[in-house]
Amino acid sequence: MAANEDQEMELEALRSIYEGDLCFRELSPVSFQYRIGESGDPKAFLIEVSWPETYPQTAPVISMDAFFNNTISSAIKQSILDKLMVEVEANLGTAMTYTLFEYAKDNKEVFMENQPVNTVTSVSNSISIGTPDVPPSKKKEKKEQLSKTQKRKLADKTDNKGELPRGWNWVDVIKVTKVRSDSKWLNYTRHMRIYIQALVSCVRLKILHSYPSLLCLSVHAYGSYRCCI
Repeated sequence: MAANEDQEMELEALRSIYEGDLCFRELSPVSFQYRIGESGDPKAFLIEVSWPETYPQTAPVISMDAFFNNTISSAIKQSILDKLMVEVEANLGTAMTYTLFEYAKDNKEVFMENQPVNTVTSVSNSISIGTPDVPPSKKKEKKEQLSKTQKRKLADKTDNKGELPRGWNWVDVIKVTKVRSDSKWLNYTRHMRIYIQALVSCVRLKILHSYPSLLCLSVHAYGSYRCCI
């Protein structure tokens, strides 16, 4: 219970005035808190008023030690308390808790004008300053797309189960061998043509009887033959 009749009357008045007000909190019949500013406001603060036994004939105890105010500088806290104490002196001997709360609400901007705007003052509604790290998005690898002709050829190679036969992508050894043989045959005929032309030239020049010349042409012809094997 309150210590005296004046406190009982003021307690009833405070409960009636602040009923449903989420900023007001009754810690005990002689101790009260009030949040000045909306929840999440970077310049909001909380003041606590406690009544000694001789209140209102003596000054109430005003505190800003609540954890809610942990980001407010000590200098600003002290400045607010000094201004509130001026009001206490002016209202000494009367019920003043409501007066102190309303005075703080009316002068909130003046009290907090030197408080940095990016300071988080609400613990339950803390504000994160800065841009959160965003993981770089991974680029999707584009799969190689087949043309309509390639898709048609691939479909023609599949069996009745939709599977490709074993060795469908093997190199055609016979075709390669044939190509290589044709190439060697052309090379051989080219050399033989050169050999015949050289032989005819030797006959015309009457140097075929020369053994070294005949040997040279024979070796050349044999080499051409070996190239097509």
